[in-house]
Amino acid sequence: MNISLNNIDKVNAELIAVIEPADYTEKYNKALKDAKKKVNMPGFRPGMVPASLIKKQFGVSILADEINKILQEGLFGYIRDNKVNMLGEPLPTEDNNKVELVEGGTFTFKFELAIAPEFKAELSKDDKVPYYNVEVSDEMVNNQVNAYRQQGGSYQALTVDQEYEDNDMVKGIISEKDVEGGITVEDAVVLPKYFKNEDQKALFNGVKPNTVIEFNPSVAYDNNEAELTSLLKVAKEDCLNHKGDFTFQITEITRFAPGPLTEELFNSVYPGAEIKTEEEFAAAVKNSIAGQFAKDSDYRFVIDARKYITEKVGKLEFPDEKLKKIMLANVKGDEAKVEDNYDKSIEELTWHLIKEQLVATYEVKVDDTDVREMAKEVTKMQFAQYGMMNIPDEYLEGSVKEMLKKRETVDNLIDRCIEVKLGAALKQAVTIEEKTVTAEEFNKLFEN
Repeated sequence: MNISLNNIDKVNAELIAVIEPADYTEKYNKALKDAKKKVNMPGFRPGMVPASLIKKQFGVSILADEINKILQEGLFGYIRDNKVNMLGEPLPTEDNNKVELVEGGTFTFKFELAIAPEFKAELSKDDKVPYYNVEVSDEMVNNQVNAYRQQGGSYQALTVDQEYEDNDMVKGIISEKDVEGGITVEDAVVLPKYFKNEDQKALFNGVKPNTVIEFNPSVAYDNNEAELTSLLKVAKEDCLNHKGDFTFQITEITRFAPGPLTEELFNSVYPGAEIKTEEEFAAAVKNSIAGQFAKDSDYRFVIDARKYITEKVGKLEFPDEKLKKIMLANVKGDEAKVEDNYDKSIEELTWHLIKEQLVATYEVKVDDTDVREMAKEVTKMQFAQYGMMNIPDEYLEGSVKEMLKKRETVDNLIDRCIEVKLGAALKQAVTIEEKTVTAEEFNKLFEN
């Protein structure tokens, strides 16, 4: 097969493939023989259908299959061997529809190619990219320490001399007033902090265990059927029939007490760190927060580096018409979708091409160990969102094993590994302009 490439301009080309009888005759004849063994036709025993009949009935389709195989293998072999930097797939021209497949014929096929633009993404210490260091405030540390204490905390009953405070849980007997045979609930529990009505909430200010007050559940919960059904122990359709006042004989008020700062807590959060004091624990917490912010800062750096490098490379020339044809085929002819998303797609394609070049320049490589470690990190972050900081190794390994079974997940992990390694390489290549910011200022960077 003879294949030639004609460059129309810098980003458009035409690929011409000429297939001659010598390219396909042997494979075509073999396919005919294979078909003869398999075809079942009335009046003939299996494998005994005459070759002339096989050729007459199936010859064109068999020839088309063989030509297509030869064409696909030849095209992509040519593109690979000649390092044609192509975008998308080769687009067959209308001329291909006119090709008549006849045994012994010579066939010419033409394809349009979208060629990637040529550019050079070069960086040096003259290039400056911001890097944001996030301050870890005492408030952040205290909040995280308190969050750990919450995990080991418990509700404790107040003494008869202690007064209700916001967040306390109030237990007792509620009884409907001035209603014969009215509702009585002996094990009622309320959290006044979550009342919808401020006046009803205020009725509990300063109350003590073993006292009686009056309140209106319907007003307190703004007629919320779910809340009233749970409190009054009645059917949903009946709860709004009890909108009057109730007495509340308070039998117990409990208050949540955070767990103590003990070595047991320190070891559960940082096993093996041998933390002995509250000061050491606070320092470890601060380092953990700083470590997480460092990852966020690295992520932000890649975003800023992408913006800087893209602007430095400048606007690239793309074969818009051909790329829109390729996109149109991918979205099954939805022209509006192509037009609406084209600019964003070009923006992503530009960065993809730049990133490919940078990955090659800085020899960024990812192996199985990198992917597995990234999977572990992602899994730990997922568990951390639910307050689970120390996952047993065997459970962690099980989760990672499941993640790595999915091809799409593995591809995403590889992309994340590349991004992290490329970010580290770029930090070495350019001049870092360090800026110290608060967490609030850092978060604002992501608002747009």
